[in-house]
Amino acid sequence: MRQSRKRRLGNVSTKTLVKTRIKALLTAVEENDREKSADALFKASSVIAKASAKGVLHKNTASRKISRLTRKVNALS
Repeated sequence: MRQSRKRRLGNVSTKTLVKTRIKALLTAVEENDREKSADALFKASSVIAKASAKGVLHKNTASRKISRLTRKVNALS
């Protein structure tokens, strides 16, 4: 029981970080700031990939999120 609680806390923490990074990226995209968006994309994709590697997110879900975010950033240029 204790182990599942520890894992749950870690998973919640990781998911929260993913959401925070995505929100920061979307804010940068709305501001039409290319440099800030590119930096935010790098950070977000890194966190998403790590979450996928840890098993917090499914690999296809992670790929889909990264792909959609990348398309948003590329639409700026």
